[in-house]
Amino acid sequence: MTTPPEAEPPSTGVTGTPPAGADQGREKSQPKSFGTILKESFLEGNTFTVTVLALLTATVLGGILCAFTNSTVLNAPTAGAMIARAWDVASGTYVALFEGSVFNPHTVAALFQQASLSTAVHNGYLSAVFQPLSETAVSATPLILTGLAVALPYRAGLFNIGGQGQFIGGAILATWLGYDLNLPFFVHVVVCVIGGFVGGAVIGWLTGEIKARTGAHEVIVTIMLNYVAIYLLQWLLTTTTFKRPGREDPISPVVDANAQYPQFGDTRLHLGFLLALLAAVFVWWLLNRSTVGFELRAVGANADASRTAGMSVGRAYVIAMVVAGALAGLAGTQQVLGTDLPLTDGVAASVGFDAITVALLGRGTPLGTVLAGLLFGALNAGGLQMQLQTQTPLTLTTVLQAVIVLFVAAPALVRSVFRFLPKERGAGAVLAKGWNG
Repeated sequence: MTTPPEAEPPSTGVTGTPPAGADQGREKSQPKSFGTILKESFLEGNTFTVTVLALLTATVLGGILCAFTNSTVLNAPTAGAMIARAWDVASGTYVALFEGSVFNPHTVAALFQQASLSTAVHNGYLSAVFQPLSETAVSATPLILTGLAVALPYRAGLFNIGGQGQFIGGAILATWLGYDLNLPFFVHVVVCVIGGFVGGAVIGWLTGEIKARTGAHEVIVTIMLNYVAIYLLQWLLTTTTFKRPGREDPISPVVDANAQYPQFGDTRLHLGFLLALLAAVFVWWLLNRSTVGFELRAVGANADASRTAGMSVGRAYVIAMVVAGALAGLAGTQQVLGTDLPLTDGVAASVGFDAITVALLGRGTPLGTVLAGLLFGALNAGGLQMQLQTQTPLTLTTVLQAVIVLFVAAPALVRSVFRFLPKERGAGAVLAKGWNG
């Protein structure tokens, strides 16, 4: 039996010469170098570049606002003295903000002046070094969790502004389990955490169920449920066993010591921060590595097409809101089991609404939400140190947050200010995208 001859490559006209255009195709298929990618990112202004420039722009505007509202700057005798004083005020403000939220070199110097490490630990010098970062993490923990509670439903096409009510629902149930039960340490913490999950998930489930069955807009439903949760909390703290005996103000009994989150060292940082990071990993896995997450994203992209493909849109709405409510409820446990151990009617403060800002700044992604939560936590933690050292009003941090969100939420504005080239030349270039985008 004879073997067939091997197929010969097509003739190119010149022996040993590749076809015309082969080099061009090979050049196009070659990956771009890091320098090229970096150059294009600055010329075209990708999402990361726009976000960084938005932060820098907000920082500059905040410094200008801080400097030129200071009486010492306004009363300068000359223009040169005014500029010098403005720089001193702005730089001093941001230095104090940094020292109160990230790193204070004075605490490090005091640590190295100790005779030994054991002496430094005993006298609290070592914990003082990590105090700014720990306060940033403590402030960021509820923001991260409630931010995830806003970002996740958005991927399913829902706008969850009920984080405030879901936060309160989790805090109520976790507090009740915390002071009413008497369980061993680890078991008691787990039971209270599960209670927080359930308390927030129930309120989230109500939103998703009403949306799925009646088509009622989730914004209206969550707004109304926020009020229900707030007034339910006030009623519990004034007329039921939630009210602490012997106290007239609305405050609950302190949760049992076995139900409190374990703390790290002499700081206020507790186990809840690690739970927040694990929750972010879970949300990433749910959205990008699970069948349920694929359905949520498909429904968020096009509900009608998903329904035609056989997906249950109502089921996706319910799942998204249940998980979001559980995340916000977990955020509620951070307060009553970690920092503010008794439950009060101001336990949620404005966390549920700040979460919308955090999710927006984080582009609706788990990693972005974590980073945005840490940024806002740093502003909150460092604001007190800034006010103490420089007498700068604490409201400056709120102004910084507002300006940051203004620029991040309007990428077209940043592109126009910094004269970026459009990513696609021509009239159809897209300058701004939504969270899913």
